[in-house]
Amino acid sequence: MSEVTVTVRGEHEARVAPERATVRVSVRAEGPERSSVVDQVMRLTEPVRDSITARKDSGTVIDWTSTRLSVRAERPWNNEGKRLAPVYYASIDLTATFADTSELSLWVSDVSPWDGVEVGWVNWHLTPETNARLEREVAAEAVGVAVARAQAYATALGLGEVVPVEIADVGLIAPTPAQPFSGMAKARGAALASADAGSSSMEYEPDEIVISATVEARFLAR
Repeated sequence: MSEVTVTVRGEHEARVAPERATVRVSVRAEGPERSSVVDQVMRLTEPVRDSITARKDSGTVIDWTSTRLSVRAERPWNNEGKRLAPVYYASIDLTATFADTSELSLWVSDVSPWDGVEVGWVNWHLTPETNARLEREVAAEAVGVAVARAQAYATALGLGEVVPVEIADVGLIAPTPAQPFSGMAKARGAALASADAGSSSMEYEPDEIVISATVEARFLAR
């Protein structure tokens, strides 16, 4: 046995605490007249927007957004099966990104009792710079795992060095004709992905964010 093709997968993951929290808040109003509903939701939104901009000026809020006013009408049915007069619904959504969990909790505690305010999801995430750095580091570690596995297979066969032939994200290496020996590790996760730490419910003590990578590699063992 002078040369054997060894195909393996390498996986690695990192768990880190989130650096940012983006919260979504909706301001809603409803009533029988469109103009009054629009005026009401604009009035209810103003203090929420002011509270966000004040925190942006102080540095507590990193960034924020506000959607355009949305208005819709529905004609409900009564218990006798008759259509009633239209009911108008208006809403404005806002998001604010905080760097500190305690500041997020304080702000939500302030605004959640206000009329028309509904606090939605909280998305926990990393800065783009940290996310990109961790993805590079985790991918490099996954490659290292693949190399170590290939070398272990080669050693078990009484062979020496392993020479890389191909390396790619999962599923990108085409299958080859049957070889005397082919090693493949257990697959786990996507080729290179970071877990979304957000959820539909609010969570002010977030779990760690998981950055994972899985690569496929083909070596010649000699």
